Amino acid sequence: MKVTETKIPGVKIIEPDCFGDHRGWFMETYSTAKYSEMGICNVFVQDNHSMSGKKGTLRGLHFQNNPMAQAKLVRCTKGAVIDVAVDIRKGSPTYKQWVSVELSAENKRQFYIPRGFAHGFLTLTDDVEFEYKVDNLYSKEHDRGIRYDDPAIGVDWGGLLNGIEPILSEKDVNGPLLADSDVNFVYEGEE
Repeated sequence: MKVTETKIPGVKIIEPDCFGDHRGWFMETYSTAKYSEMGICNVFVQDNHSMSGKKGTLRGLHFQNNPMAQAKLVRCTKGAVIDVAVDIRKGSPTYKQWVSVELSAENKRQFYIPRGFAHGFLTLTDDVEFEYKVDNLYSKEHDRGIRYDDPAIGVDWGGLLNGIEPILSEKDVNGPLLADSDVNFVYEGEE
């Protein structure tokens, strides 16, 4: 298993070992022991699976406020996405910085996003299926989002929109800028 640390400490790109032959392939998508060795010691309590029908669908930037914050282990099981994590912990040395990675059914990468980060993805193909583990249950009361195009953050989205309006939910169309959000994450040093 290959683990790549990103420019933001704690955010990791994971490439599980995949074993294939004439029948197809097999890979371990999660192992408590192996992930603990790489510093991912979360107890995941919920698995989510979404489908986006059209290329250009943008979901995000989403998070849950404390005390229901969630760490996520995400992957794309059909199609391809650009996946983004944004540090929204006030006082963090990487506050408002973001990291992106292409996740696809073909490359089988995973992306680990700790608590205190907003998360989103842009579909690069039609018929995308996206799966993720979270370490806290969904809470409508704590569910939040910020604008995908907040200029204070400046996510590039890979230049893939090229002037095309992304397909957004009503929640994402009406999301606040980070400065207007009630985000309650505070940086507490390295974990």
